[in-house]
Amino acid sequence: MSTKERSGCPINLSLELFGDRWTLLIVRDIAFGGKKHFRQLLQSDEGISSRTLSERLRTLQEEGIVTRHDDPAHKLKMVYRLTEAGMDLLPVLIELGAWGGKHRHADDDLARFARQLKAGGSELIERKKAELRTEST
Repeated sequence: MSTKERSGCPINLSLELFGDRWTLLIVRDIAFGGKKHFRQLLQSDEGISSRTLSERLRTLQEEGIVTRHDDPAHKLKMVYRLTEAGMDLLPVLIELGAWGGKHRHADDDLARFARQLKAGGSELIERKKAELRTEST
């Protein structure tokens, strides 16, 4: 446990990494939004600043949640992809989306999408992980 962590509680440790307003949205956009470049992530509806996005992406890389590679199709662009640890967050994102769709004033279409994701269960999660792995090769 590093000195900056308040305790060894798994929930605390997770919240120390993902407990800000942006980090899970970045993971969401890579996983479900098909975004893989910095500019695409910057155009999120929530309006993240470029500085905050850079900081969060750096942290996600350091923590082994995303990888950053040269884009073979665009020499000046970098590609961000989820690692296996990042893909393990898919059920968390699905549950958060389902909860938000049920208990918050969510957009009807997005709430419906969240319910569909939840209804897909582990089979959908495994298909999505396979899709994300394929994009990485």
